[in-house]
Amino acid sequence: MFSASLRAALVLLAASAPAVSAVPGLSLQVAGPTVVNGVENLQVVATLTNTGDETLKLLKDPNSVLHTMPADTFAIATEDGASPSFVGVRLKYSPIQTSRSTDAAAFVILAPGASVSVTHDLSSSYDFTNTGHRNYTITAASNRFQFLGSNDELSEINATPGPTHTAALSGGLLRRPGLLKRASFNGCSDDQQATLLTAASSAQDYASEAASYLGAHSDGTPRYTTWFGAYDSAHHDTVQSHFDSLNGNSFSDFTYDCTCTDSTVFAYVYPDQFGTVYLCGAFWNAPSTGADSQAGTLVHEATHFTANGGTKDYAYGRENCQALAQSNPDEAVFNADNHEYFAENTPPLE
Repeated sequence: MFSASLRAALVLLAASAPAVSAVPGLSLQVAGPTVVNGVENLQVVATLTNTGDETLKLLKDPNSVLHTMPADTFAIATEDGASPSFVGVRLKYSPIQTSRSTDAAAFVILAPGASVSVTHDLSSSYDFTNTGHRNYTITAASNRFQFLGSNDELSEINATPGPTHTAALSGGLLRRPGLLKRASFNGCSDDQQATLLTAASSAQDYASEAASYLGAHSDGTPRYTTWFGAYDSAHHDTVQSHFDSLNGNSFSDFTYDCTCTDSTVFAYVYPDQFGTVYLCGAFWNAPSTGADSQAGTLVHEATHFTANGGTKDYAYGRENCQALAQSNPDEAVFNADNHEYFAENTPPLE
């Protein structure tokens, strides 16, 4: 029998012991065949394993290995550092909006010790005709993943990468042809067509106004520096050329494909398939104009076309894009969302 004083001491000791908090952890393995005959057989499997002691609710980012969207998801190189050409999609995606989604398909939930594997067809994203029959190392382009914490706050975690996968490619090198659409609309309802015609008209206005503004302001105005960083004449000329090209487009003549059902993606394009825009679930919930709007989304996607400058997606969201402009103007002037927010100009900046 413990004495009363001893029991009290044990209770006090237990109460004062530090709480052990859960520690998140992830590992990422990319695997596949080591000998591949024909680029159509070049597939890899990305396996993400929860190595920590808490369940993770991961965002299924379409630019990550958790999604099968043919984005620029992998880093592929030969022994001497040459890389195949990227021919997949550039898209608009909002992690913040996804974090608030009630769509279970927008997330992957991994309990401690659990794994998820996703197969990726690299022939739909990369063209190997210029690099040829070689040995290729294949790794994930990013090991960073976003997840919802205990209070549904958006957090990030870096997965520990496994061994680099290597594949020897022989046989056919031609990539699969993209799905070119000839009609102005594909799979779009009458209401969707009407929405797109309105958005296209507003996108044209955005492109025209932005091009005119840049032509009239060759200095570091608040509007310019907010989205493209400290004024630099070469950077200004780059952005000007992008919007001049956009202003020369006819958004009302684009081909719009409404068959994408992904609720977390606004839209996407194949940069080398000028004028074809694929609209997804998040697009239809966006406002017609203003911040992160339907019209702005069309501007975002149009900047991805190679003919318009071929922007990339270094950052998404207003806060991240403003931070990118201040920290890395070189990337900001080639970031699609920065162009969209500059064109939308909401709230207005002089």
